[in-house]
Amino acid sequence: MSIQRVLTGITTSGTPHLGNYAGAVRPTVRASRLANVESFYFLADYHALIKTGEPARVQRSTLEIAATWLACGLDPEKVTFYRQSDIPEIPELTWLLTCVTGKGLLNRAHAYKASVDKNAAAGMDPDHGVTAGLFMYPVLMAADILMFNAHQVPVGRDQIQHIEMARDIAASFNHVYGEHFTLPEAAIEANVATLPGLDGRKMSKSYDNTIPLFTPRNQLRKLIMGIVTDSRTPGQPKDTEGSALFQLYQAFASAEETTAFAQQYREGIAWGDAKEQLFERLDREIAPMRTVYDELIQNPASIERSLKMGAEKARAVATPFTARLRNAVGLRSLSQVATATSAKPANSKTTLPSFKQYREEDGRFHFKMLDAQGQLLLQSHGFESPKEAGLAIGRLRKDGPAGLTPLQSHLAYQADEAPLVAALKELQAAAE
Repeated sequence: MSIQRVLTGITTSGTPHLGNYAGAVRPTVRASRLANVESFYFLADYHALIKTGEPARVQRSTLEIAATWLACGLDPEKVTFYRQSDIPEIPELTWLLTCVTGKGLLNRAHAYKASVDKNAAAGMDPDHGVTAGLFMYPVLMAADILMFNAHQVPVGRDQIQHIEMARDIAASFNHVYGEHFTLPEAAIEANVATLPGLDGRKMSKSYDNTIPLFTPRNQLRKLIMGIVTDSRTPGQPKDTEGSALFQLYQAFASAEETTAFAQQYREGIAWGDAKEQLFERLDREIAPMRTVYDELIQNPASIERSLKMGAEKARAVATPFTARLRNAVGLRSLSQVATATSAKPANSKTTLPSFKQYREEDGRFHFKMLDAQGQLLLQSHGFESPKEAGLAIGRLRKDGPAGLTPLQSHLAYQADEAPLVAALKELQAAAE
């Protein structure tokens, strides 16, 4: 069974809430225990600088989110758990990706468009208060994902666009510089991707309607009792559709518990009783983790050690990969120029043949091979996954012309033998 890399991060700009837990922390901690998953978890403190100018808040949030992940069962020995700002290769990759990212793509980002629309409605300059950080947010997020060539990124539905943008940016880089990045996929747990907050809207720090994950038991009960409901009285049937109480309960309960709760709705359960049941169900899951969390918060040095250990593991991947990317874009030692010019005329072309991986409307993944002048040499049929297409490309790079034979059934077009074989030999030599 092939290994899948799963990556997720949480911005360190606030206190973790139930929505963070159900939509990101819990599913990814579960995934980290699977035998065929290699997990990367990070504290997105660079992203926090876009949202807040309060240094103490960023630091406190970093502590709280790290403690949350550890309390929820994340094992730093078995996963790569790190702080974004401990990986200097990430901002460097952000710049490399910036240079192949179209401004038009960033113009369509939801957060930027929302700010522009808000300014327009207020009769202000469209870019009033919009920082370059906000505008470039999708590129930094793409760098987080592409640095580790993640296959899947668990996100809420409101973040799907950023994964699609990361795919577009990766494809642009691959087209210009050759095949380096895996095209990531968004992974969404349908029932809990977005949880409602105290007022029924999406649970979000922006709406000030969150339920902190590890708030004390008595405070948790008080918050649950304050959730907005309609005016239906005890005995009147109640709708589960659109009910914030029911959605929260469903996110934490088993299928059997959820069915029983829905039946009580139909039988006219009193809102107070429904809230009490929700509180008890939430606290039953959270209480054991809350105890561990409180202990961790009192020992920040142990959390720092875990993050530093994770940064070493992350950089063991990021540093050599960045060196490869630097070479691909031409950020190379000048000694390479001296060696090359001593063996070749100064005006000789050194551009290598390249591969372009892409996805068709049928959802299947294809690749093309182009020579140094951009002429088509090879085109594949569709593969089920980007990894399969990438493995085929890797075989051709490594095995040269010999790699064609096992791939014949997957090839839709081949150029004349001589230029194709010559190009494959050139790639094979470059890989050795």
